[in-house]
Amino acid sequence: MSRIGRKPIAIPAGVEVTIDGSTVTVKGAKGTLTHTVHENMSVTKEGDEIIVARPNDDKEYRSLHGLTRTLIANMVEGVSKGFQKELEINGIGYRAEKKGTDLVMKIGFSHDVIMPEKDGITVEVPAPNKIIIHGADKQKVGQFAAEVREKRPPEPYKGKGIKYASEHIRRKEGKAGKGK
Repeated sequence: MSRIGRKPIAIPAGVEVTIDGSTVTVKGAKGTLTHTVHENMSVTKEGDEIIVARPNDDKEYRSLHGLTRTLIANMVEGVSKGFQKELEINGIGYRAEKKGTDLVMKIGFSHDVIMPEKDGITVEVPAPNKIIIHGADKQKVGQFAAEVREKRPPEPYKGKGIKYASEHIRRKEGKAGKGK
């Protein structure tokens, strides 16, 4: 049996879970998330826990078991605590600011790079070289952070660009030059 799939999901106070057939809806302080699980996976609510079960030990169902449980657990965590990604901007003259609901970045191009907030995502710029992305849906937060980073990924020689706060950039040595 899947070790992750067998673990029950605890429902914290203030979170409401509704299971309608194969659709799981989770409501909480940070919003509402809905996910449709595979029709053969059974999701049940017992007291203040959610239990995910699979019909048999076929390879397909074994792989879906842990995935389904993790997706539902991420929904519960997202509506209660939320998710966030931190990005850092490195480079001379590189900076970001928030104008209304848009993220405006000066990252070495002849023009400003403008990225509007998507629904369910909030962007915070506490410092000119730091971007924090918040949201209830883990997938949307990660996708938006990846799209921001994609505008100017870090380069290995000087480390200029946009990187995740936890990311380590492997630096390369420049040209060695001619020996004397």
